[in-house]
Amino acid sequence: MVFKRRDRRPVLKAVREFLWPRGGWKRAAQYVQHRLHRLPDPPHRIARGIFAGVFTTFTPFYGLHFVIAALIAWVMRGNILAALLSTFFGNPLTYVPIGVAAMTTGHWLLGIQGRPPRLEGHHTGLAEKFVKAGLDLWNNLLATFTGAEVDWTDLSIFYDQVFFPYMIGGILPGILCGTIAYYISLPLITAYKNRRKGVIKAKLSALKKKKEAEGKSRAKGKAD
Repeated sequence: MVFKRRDRRPVLKAVREFLWPRGGWKRAAQYVQHRLHRLPDPPHRIARGIFAGVFTTFTPFYGLHFVIAALIAWVMRGNILAALLSTFFGNPLTYVPIGVAAMTTGHWLLGIQGRPPRLEGHHTGLAEKFVKAGLDLWNNLLATFTGAEVDWTDLSIFYDQVFFPYMIGGILPGILCGTIAYYISLPLITAYKNRRKGVIKAKLSALKKKKEAEGKSRAKGKAD
């Protein structure tokens, strides 16, 4: 395969680089910023793509963020590659505050009593719900072949207390952060592209003058 790595990374190394990329998160963020600036599209389309990518990170559809971001960008007539790059906003350093904001807002909007499952400090409640929901899904899948009794209790609890509040609650903070990212990125990308156009125009002008000077020099040489 064309994109297959020649040297397979050990699992622990892959996990470590996911949590802390080589060169650190600052360098990774600078790389994404550089790629966004150089996308061949008008600034407003790139900014729309950034909105789509940032908004998507507030949804609980982990593993599908690329697909969702691309679809939202397509509907908004934004740059799809910008949307994919902007899902970088959701990373191991931001997942906890994003989750807390989404869950807290979701419980408030839905009128669910009590505090939402903790995403930091005491992980037991939320972690147990994830594990039990996964086991429910796996056991019920096996039940189709073994004839065992199907039980969706834990998956139902996970949906009611975690997934649905997260999905509903992520809409408002997602729109807020996406809008902020849009209005910050639009003037920055516009300024970068204008400056880049100026630099390219200056280089072309200098090259044209150089060729004209060389042409005059050759014509003078022939006349002599």
